[in-house]
Amino acid sequence: MYKYLEIERHGAVGVIALNRPEARNALGMGITIELRRAVREAGEDASLRALILTGRGGAFSAGADIKEWALKKEDNPWPDMNWVEESLKLIQEVHGLMKPTIAMIDGAAVGAGLDMALSCDFRYASDRSKFICSYTNVGFSPDCGGTWLMPRVMGLEAAKRFAFTGELWTAQTALENRLVSHVSPQADLFSDTLAFAQTLAAGPTIAIGLAKKLMNSSFTRSLSEQQLEEVAAGKICGATKDHAEGLAAANERRVPNFIGA
Repeated sequence: MYKYLEIERHGAVGVIALNRPEARNALGMGITIELRRAVREAGEDASLRALILTGRGGAFSAGADIKEWALKKEDNPWPDMNWVEESLKLIQEVHGLMKPTIAMIDGAAVGAGLDMALSCDFRYASDRSKFICSYTNVGFSPDCGGTWLMPRVMGLEAAKRFAFTGELWTAQTALENRLVSHVSPQADLFSDTLAFAQTLAAGPTIAIGLAKKLMNSSFTRSLSEQQLEEVAAGKICGATKDHAEGLAAANERRVPNFIGA
């Protein structure tokens, strides 16, 4: 089904793995198109309640595939497609997915690959991971959503330092600056990430998705406007089976069994 991705399921948790190890999972047109399709399918699958994005072969993603950019038009299998447009849509779609997402990073996350990790809700990294906002190192400003995502994830000053200097950050430095949520030994990364994803997948999926949407869009509204949006979201949650189960569990003093509906 996919040439450049590996898809896994672990109960209600899905895994989308970039699988171009020979190119350090660089985001060429082919893999970007496949990622957009896989993310869309994950969003449409009601049985999937949390999503992990990762990369195979010792890298998360090296960013844009500059070798592909250098191809002559007659050698390019996608001559009529715009990589920038496709990659921007990919970042938007990952960020807007109405389910919790975790970037599982083992190795390098660079440029647009870093932006894709930032577009997830959480970032779990191995202790050998490295992070570079590589745009400024080639005299370019970040252009795949990084200037919007980095300040929201890290805070403005840390984001400016990371982008302005082009520094290489280790996993520990990334953790200290809130670029990543958690650092594990490389051998434990998948089990730690999956355990957290399973915790998220066991929650009330509709309520989590709406909370995510509300938080992501909160910067564009006043407090009173946000409260109106919260009331509207609450009406949707109030009609769900998970809300009824949550109330019943609270009254019965037991752990709720949410089904994501």
